[in-house]
Amino acid sequence: MEIRDVLFAVFLTLYLLTLLENTLIIYLICSHRELHKPMYFFLGNLSCLEMCYVSATMPTLLVGLWTGPYHIFFVTCMTQLFFFVSLICTECTLLASMAYDRYVAICRPLHYPLLMRFQVCLGLALSSWLGGLVVSAIKTKCIASLSYCGPNVLNQFFCDVSPLLNLSCTHVALTELVDFISAIVIFCGTLLVSLASYSAIGMTVLRMPSAAARRKAFSTCASHLVVVGIFYSAALFIYCRPSRIKSMDLNKVLSVIYTVVTPLCNPIIYCLRNKEIHTVLRKTFHWP
Repeated sequence: MEIRDVLFAVFLTLYLLTLLENTLIIYLICSHRELHKPMYFFLGNLSCLEMCYVSATMPTLLVGLWTGPYHIFFVTCMTQLFFFVSLICTECTLLASMAYDRYVAICRPLHYPLLMRFQVCLGLALSSWLGGLVVSAIKTKCIASLSYCGPNVLNQFFCDVSPLLNLSCTHVALTELVDFISAIVIFCGTLLVSLASYSAIGMTVLRMPSAAARRKAFSTCASHLVVVGIFYSAALFIYCRPSRIKSMDLNKVLSVIYTVVTPLCNPIIYCLRNKEIHTVLRKTFHWP
């Protein structure tokens, strides 16, 4: 058995596990009224996004492992790029919304029912999805308008911004500038919101008189911080640079982290220490 066959089996298993985990979370949130809360509303959106996210990139990886290098139509490549950029922008905004939700829940608990009412949560979620579509449409149009003279061999397992810029034979300074500015605004803007929220939470938790309350608040936010840390570390390294990336092997490794590993681990990280999720899991599967 070749290494490619082993990798195909591994990544196919990871793909199916990711779909299963996130489908289970969405089912639990939709079918149990006790999970009809803002935190789980955003978690359900994130799970839906992770399923779309991994489905936008994983099939081309699996095809490449199964068949070896293969041809992909330009329109197909641009479509994949559009959905990938849209979903990664949406994830940034959703993570920031989840951080804000935890900030209000811990730092302003008396105002939580007002500040995080359903209309506000729906507005934050919709703005995340629509904002991602708008940013992606602009970036995809800029990249699609470039000239590609060949040999058009994409050194990546999916159509991403940097590998496509490396293939272009036209002047790409303006496109790189648009890509860089949008990356700074989306990634750094949402990261600042997340960091500000968790910093405020940290100061509030330290002032809590009860050790039990501190442990509960920390337990709630620790999983969020782990997910934010993994996602932004890889994404910022790849995208927030004004020049085309030359270290493509490192680029591919980091791409695997936030397109394969993160969608797989997020449900586990969020639910591992969540007592409400554990309770509804036991109810659903009739566990003791």
